[in-house]
Amino acid sequence: MPSLSRRTVLAGTATAAALTTLPALAADAHAAEPRAQAYRWRNAVIGGTGFVTGVLFHPTTPGLAYARTDIGGAYRWDTRTARWTPLTDHLGWDDWNLLGVEALAVDPAHPDRLYLALGTYAQSWAGNGAILRSDDRGATWARTDLTVGLGANEDGRGMGERLLVDPRDSDTLWLGTRHDGLLRSTDRGATWAAATGFSATPSVSGQGVSLLVAVGRAVYAGWADGDGGATAVTLYRTTDGTTWEAVPGQPTGTSAKIPVRAAYDRHTSELYVTYADAPGPNGQTDGSVHKLSTVTGRWTEVTPVHPGGSDTFGYGGVAVDARRPGTVVVSTNNRWAAVDTLYRTTDGGRTWTSLKDTAVIDVSETPFLKWGGDQPKFGWWIQAVAVDPHDSEHVVHGTGATLYGTRDLVHWSPWIRGLEETSVLRLVSPPVGEAHLLSGSGDIGVLYHERLTASPSRGMATNPVFGSATGLAQAAGRPAYVVRTGWGDNGNGAFSNDGGRTWAPFAAQPSLAHDAPGPIAANADGSALLWSFVHWDGTKYPAHRSDDNGTTWTEIPSFPKGATPVADPADPTLFYAYDTDTGTLQASTDSGRTFTARATGLPAGDSQFQLVAAPGRSGDLWLSVKGNGLYRSVDGGASFTGVAGCTAAYTLGFGRAADGADYPAIYLVGSTGTVTAVHRSDDEAGSWVRINDDRHQWGWTGQAITGDPRVYGRVYLATNGRGIQYGEPLR
Repeated sequence: MPSLSRRTVLAGTATAAALTTLPALAADAHAAEPRAQAYRWRNAVIGGTGFVTGVLFHPTTPGLAYARTDIGGAYRWDTRTARWTPLTDHLGWDDWNLLGVEALAVDPAHPDRLYLALGTYAQSWAGNGAILRSDDRGATWARTDLTVGLGANEDGRGMGERLLVDPRDSDTLWLGTRHDGLLRSTDRGATWAAATGFSATPSVSGQGVSLLVAVGRAVYAGWADGDGGATAVTLYRTTDGTTWEAVPGQPTGTSAKIPVRAAYDRHTSELYVTYADAPGPNGQTDGSVHKLSTVTGRWTEVTPVHPGGSDTFGYGGVAVDARRPGTVVVSTNNRWAAVDTLYRTTDGGRTWTSLKDTAVIDVSETPFLKWGGDQPKFGWWIQAVAVDPHDSEHVVHGTGATLYGTRDLVHWSPWIRGLEETSVLRLVSPPVGEAHLLSGSGDIGVLYHERLTASPSRGMATNPVFGSATGLAQAAGRPAYVVRTGWGDNGNGAFSNDGGRTWAPFAAQPSLAHDAPGPIAANADGSALLWSFVHWDGTKYPAHRSDDNGTTWTEIPSFPKGATPVADPADPTLFYAYDTDTGTLQASTDSGRTFTARATGLPAGDSQFQLVAAPGRSGDLWLSVKGNGLYRSVDGGASFTGVAGCTAAYTLGFGRAADGADYPAIYLVGSTGTVTAVHRSDDEAGSWVRINDDRHQWGWTGQAITGDPRVYGRVYLATNGRGIQYGEPLR
């Protein structure tokens, strides 16, 4: 399955008028930071799940490799532990846009040096990009903030690399941008300026410089804003770092409109370039592969297979074998009819072999890659390809959900251990049963985590198989009963009577569920369901109710459109919903048949405000309203009081109480001083401790958090691109 576009964070704020109607917060706006408790943080293992957009072996140091992702940061391969080490988890809440890695670069002459170009979105609302530079392979960083935006999660994110150390001078770096031309640094990335002599004019809607590659002592730059016409220029070069020229004789036409990637064979002095008619990873229907003899200046087309008929695709990744002249691997991209493959040549492109045709794929370590079926796919969205310069048969390629590798060109398996890129949307920690965690995520649906240290053995929940999950809920008094909603292959809603091990689709679903499946809630005994509907474009619709396990559904006109239904965990007749449009708490006392307004004048204007109910209690509600703080109601939403000491609240959950405490531990992503962090309270929000640290921040973490009802101190945290993080106190 292709990776979906990733979540963006557009923060809304309450109006001043709405705030004046609230009880005064007791918290001092300049409160001191809370005390901290040391925690051990790890990923709940899934394995990949996101788009690996680049992979790079160091050319001179065996075993040293790096990978980049579109929203989940960068990684270094650790040969000692045989796993990927995350390098950008230190980026915090304010730097959420920097978790996307547009490009990476290594220095062939200095193996410990590493450079990252960061920026998830290039639009003005996301902020500008940044360069990270390291002298110790990413263990520590120096940072330079750019004055331009980068787009690691936009179209064209698999092209590149757009960052390069100059082959003649290790202090000089080049950075290709989407909308601001070519930049140059002469102080190892500390400062940047527009490159002189590079005359191509960028477009506000184009791709700009798509790739940079060293060819001997020269630098070549791909240009992706051409129209594919007979005079279009897609490749420039410089031999002195000052003057640039269009490379003569370069291919033109639709199939060579956009240069995607390039690789240089130093043995034959030939440059291989892959092309497509669109930047990808989606939308490509035509493409080609060409090589340039840098000695004679002659171009030769070496396309393995031409797209045609229903078999439309472009070309993506390209890598040369540093040990064997004329040995090259290229990938197709966006090939859905015949399925994407890698082509390999050993004679400079005269003949090619499809590696997919003989591939034996083992995904036993990450079973979700079967996508609810029996056979995994060799790849899709393949724009990252690499050949180990020290092992000719160690070939790797990125996909929309993993990084595959082989050591013999036949047997393939995920080379993914330690790399976790899930965009997590829903978390449930059951009070009983085998699994301590159920998750709902973008792209991979719902998972049953029977172990936290291994990818779920059942893979994706089936019957139906979801692409992305939009809802996941458990009946508090009947925990074996679980419901889920999302984008499915056989209906968009399902139920389980065994705690999420197995599933069956609802017998029927409202017509709105086809295009707008939103969150769902089950009342305390599982006898009533409320399903809300929100279209992907933000349009909200009336919720529907079922009291026969999804066999029939009835519209609830009094339910606030698009709101998230919340079930009272103790009383099956009670449901709640927070109307973020009006700042009103709505409640039902008849199992969700009708809703009436209770508290009004609460913060409004942000659909990401969250309402949760404390477990085991009736009418105990907590409302997270971002920068407006945290509010609590103990009377079923009739009134709310601001929680002292909490200056911002984004998501909140509960876990097992501390020894001697009579209230569940509370876990919060928010601020109790000036820093947005992960906190725990053992005394009903009377005091807080920070439980993450500056090395473990993971960008934006405002989607979901929950404690474990069976293990005090354990917390599960949803991230937008770094999977499920779970933390436990260091004792």
